Amino acid sequence: MKRFKHILCVLEADASSELAWERAVALADSNQAALTVATVIPRLPSFTGLSHAGSDPVDLQSALRQQHEARLASLTAHHQRGASIPHTVLTGTSFLEIIREVLRGSHDLVIKCPESPAWLDRFFAGDDMQLLRQCPCPIWFVKPDIAGPYKRILAAVDVAQFHPPEQLERHRQLNVQVLEMAASLALAESAELHVVHAWEAMTELAQNLAVSASIPKDRLASGIEQERLQHRQQLDRLLHDIGAQNPAAQEALRYLAPRTHLVKGAPRQEVPLLARQLEVDCLVMGTVARTGIRGFFMGNTAETILEQIDCSVLAIKPEGFATPITAND
Repeated sequence: MKRFKHILCVLEADASSELAWERAVALADSNQAALTVATVIPRLPSFTGLSHAGSDPVDLQSALRQQHEARLASLTAHHQRGASIPHTVLTGTSFLEIIREVLRGSHDLVIKCPESPAWLDRFFAGDDMQLLRQCPCPIWFVKPDIAGPYKRILAAVDVAQFHPPEQLERHRQLNVQVLEMAASLALAESAELHVVHAWEAMTELAQNLAVSASIPKDRLASGIEQERLQHRQQLDRLLHDIGAQNPAAQEALRYLAPRTHLVKGAPRQEVPLLARQLEVDCLVMGTVARTGIRGFFMGNTAETILEQIDCSVLAIKPEGFATPITAND
């Protein structure tokens, strides 16, 4: 199963993000992982309008940094893990500085609360969406008002076979990553694990596009049922193959007995709907990068799903993703 080695927990200025800190400590302990805590402060302009009062802008920047360093030092001191927990105050644009810290520290997971306090108005504000698009490692956005262990975790996979042949293996690997991380999280949280694959019937699409000739109803129903069976077989095969290739994963999946959901319809509609129906605490999903292009493009489906959900999110990056940002930009 997936085990993290270098976790970065990012705290916002207010106290709401301390729940992300609690989950980061618990996950680091269960994974025996290194943990670093960071916060990002803005870079103050050289002219602040306070020079007449005798305040030096450089001193103000230093004072702001010292204030946040003291907060992080106090927070980490309350969680003794046998060694000091390193912390850092970053200065600049939030998503850029977080990604640079990820690169410098070779972190394999970022944990933070969303920056937008109005969760339902917009899950991800500008910096968080940029972080999702460009960060080279998985990101766990923790909903700030869900305390205690998670009860239900939903893993969204895509086992459709109509992708271009050169992308099928990439999608399979991403599905494996999603399931392994969702299973690891479910074990750590003692939560139910649900797996969803939303599929659209190509037979219906063909029917809708056929202007001059229509498909008989019985033939249409038969074609849709055949497609449903194919998607079911692919979903079952994915779960079987993970267990066959990884004994630890096989044992975990046997213990968790995940409940699978094969839903007909557009993923951008059906995944958020199922998440609400199940009242899941965390959605684990992959995001798709365009092969051969440096940088990350989540695509309309992933972004539409993320803007509709009302739970925590663990977003998984595909293998081989390269961020356009460098550590020393």
